[in-house]
Amino acid sequence: MIVKTTGLNKSHSMIYRKALPFLSFLLILSLTQTSCEKFSGDQEIPAYLSIDSIYITTNFTSQGTNSQNITDAWIYVDDVLIGAFQMPLWVPVLSSGIHTVSVFPGIKKNGIAATRVPYQYYQPVITRTKLTPDSTTKLKVLKTVYQTAASFVWLESFEGVAFTLDTTKRSSAFIQRTPAGSPLTFKDEGLHSGMVVLDSAHDFFEAQTHDEYPIPSAPVYLEMNFNINTILTLGIIVYGITSLYQVPIINLNPTNNSWKKIYVDLTTSLNSYSGYTYRVYLGTFKEAGVEQNLLLFDNFKILTLK
Repeated sequence: MIVKTTGLNKSHSMIYRKALPFLSFLLILSLTQTSCEKFSGDQEIPAYLSIDSIYITTNFTSQGTNSQNITDAWIYVDDVLIGAFQMPLWVPVLSSGIHTVSVFPGIKKNGIAATRVPYQYYQPVITRTKLTPDSTTKLKVLKTVYQTAASFVWLESFEGVAFTLDTTKRSSAFIQRTPAGSPLTFKDEGLHSGMVVLDSAHDFFEAQTHDEYPIPSAPVYLEMNFNINTILTLGIIVYGITSLYQVPIINLNPTNNSWKKIYVDLTTSLNSYSGYTYRVYLGTFKEAGVEQNLLLFDNFKILTLK
């Protein structure tokens, strides 16, 4: 078995687009199906594939963190969709012999379980695999990387001298770094994370990216890690020649003192303002009746396709 990752080509791009109409069906069937009772065609006894998990490696300087929340595997055998499955998985395949198995890393778009999609910025893992009826081919733990076509518009890890995320004039709270060695810092990737404390004297927080970015004709996603104990709104600020629009996209819910990774789709909101420029913003008020709210975030990325 040969396992490799491969860059986005025309065939893979078409697979990503073709996968989306299957989503509702797959959520009902593939993510809950644990066995196959009856098969059509000549082959009655399936072969099986198993995958434990998928992880990503990155160049931290140019691509940022290798943190991920890959929950699913979208599996194709010889470019035919088998299904989308939550990992770890063990699934039947009605094929035998040597075949090309393509595994597309899948995520929960906007953190919502009902909107699972293959993440187009991660490369599929391609294998030449022998499938044997009534036997399991174990792909185990697979490694992916970012697509060569991925363009990193914005990276912020709070390790540099200056932040590329600015508080607005309306904000009474400010962004600071977690101290080196602090248990509040995200994992072991760096010395610092971004931190905001909301209290009676600093009861409103709002920040936006330092730079404006042109709205592309390609999809746009934002990735981030966060650990918060109050609701945090994330959205875009769109700049026209004589107008400005502040558009909320998603409310991030409290994380119960744990870090989470989310992939936020900005595409639909940005497409409504083609030809403009935009910033990403974050904002929230101190929760009523609570002495202090703590916001921790790290590893912001805005991605599009070249």
